[in-house]
Amino acid sequence: MEVTTPHGPASVQVDGAGGADTGAGRLLLVLTHGAGGGVDAPDLLAVRDAVVAIGGVVARVTQPFRLRGARAPGSAVRQDEAWGAIVAALRERHPGLPLVQGGRSNGARVACRTARDVGAEAVVALAFPMHPPKRPERSRAAELRGAGVPVLAISGDRDPFGVPEKGDAARLVVLPGEGHELRKDPARVGEEVARWLRSPRPR
Repeated sequence: MEVTTPHGPASVQVDGAGGADTGAGRLLLVLTHGAGGGVDAPDLLAVRDAVVAIGGVVARVTQPFRLRGARAPGSAVRQDEAWGAIVAALRERHPGLPLVQGGRSNGARVACRTARDVGAEAVVALAFPMHPPKRPERSRAAELRGAGVPVLAISGDRDPFGVPEKGDAARLVVLPGEGHELRKDPARVGEEVARWLRSPRPR
């Protein structure tokens, strides 16, 4: 499906519960990509598969800047405004489902920044970029800590963008040997997300 936003169209692929306009399903998980990637990243596909398997509806969003062919996401304000429109459209199509949102890297930043505004109950942050490579003084930890809802953060211990600390998220999973792409064992990423979504989440 295509969703109109204030900053151009977004593309959304929906899986689970028939992928149709319906209130069926355990929850609605809205996921998006990083600054330079797409919604077919191995970790995002693994999360989709695992969450659909537990009865969730999963929507993978290609943001407007990617559809325009931009090399960088642009301003956080524009990204967040577009995201709000996307989530509103998806909630209208899937009424009554608890909303969880997330993404990888830059997508995780968007999910954390907008969680309260869009009414998300939780955030899944894959490879949250704590700082630019080799620039730990430019910390983005406040975005992760300030989500205002429970956050599951999954990172690799070799991520050049940094690794969250235990107090940064409701649950932190650090995978040994993984870098920023989380591509060595994406199935493990999906399993961790599904397990957390099945469990009562700390408030």
